[in-house]
Amino acid sequence: MTTRLVTFTTDFGTGSPYIAKMKGMLLSRCPEARIVDISHVIAPQNVREGAIVLADTAPWFPANTLHVAVVDPGSGTERRLLYAEIGSQRYLVPDNGLISRLTCTERPTRVFQVENARYFPTSVSLLFESGEILPTVAGHLLLRISPANLGPAVRQFVELPWPEPKTLEDRLVGEVLFVDPFGNLTTNITADHLNLRSRGEEEPIIECEGRQITGVEAGYGSKPTGELVAVIDSQQRLEIAVVNGSAAKQLAASVGTPIIVY
Repeated sequence: MTTRLVTFTTDFGTGSPYIAKMKGMLLSRCPEARIVDISHVIAPQNVREGAIVLADTAPWFPANTLHVAVVDPGSGTERRLLYAEIGSQRYLVPDNGLISRLTCTERPTRVFQVENARYFPTSVSLLFESGEILPTVAGHLLLRISPANLGPAVRQFVELPWPEPKTLEDRLVGEVLFVDPFGNLTTNITADHLNLRSRGEEEPIIECEGRQITGVEAGYGSKPTGELVAVIDSQQRLEIAVVNGSAAKQLAASVGTPIIVY
């Protein structure tokens, strides 16, 4: 049975009236919709961060939840809008890589281009195109239209590169995947990577921008305020943080900064 649960993920900011507009456009088509906000504080135009947030959260929702994500630097251009089914979840997104973190682990079963204007608002602003079209289409989908009515099937779509850590003779080299609002550095190195490099009783040494951290802590509070710590986050990724501070600021690190494990 199709649920009427819909999530919204955007880079609009928590105080943006555009979020309310999207909800109004959805609810005007399907007043019974249940809306959950995943995040509206994705860094502006940061498609990669949006893709990570979707991959970290969407699979936990009940089957057939419809996820509307608008992080869309290409609004008003020739980029497409897509409907996709991945695992038990459904997505409405711009074709700019927002589902590409999800598709690293599971391929979509169906993807359609969203182009049938019958299901669009009567007027659309090019500056806010996806933010108007996608919630309106979501309302129609909740009313049981077939996704195949939205447009033609799609075989290829934008998939961003997601580099894997490199194993060298004496080290593992990864990078910062994204920086969260607290300034914590989430990396592409996982707990499994660390276990594979385990050297018996020796603790790993983790290096970022010339600073070294010995060992992985159980939590942020394991060290005094201001100290650098390495932890494993809820997605089993290595994270570098500063207790009650910002690792991004202290280390002058950002997405792509190398992380070395000895």
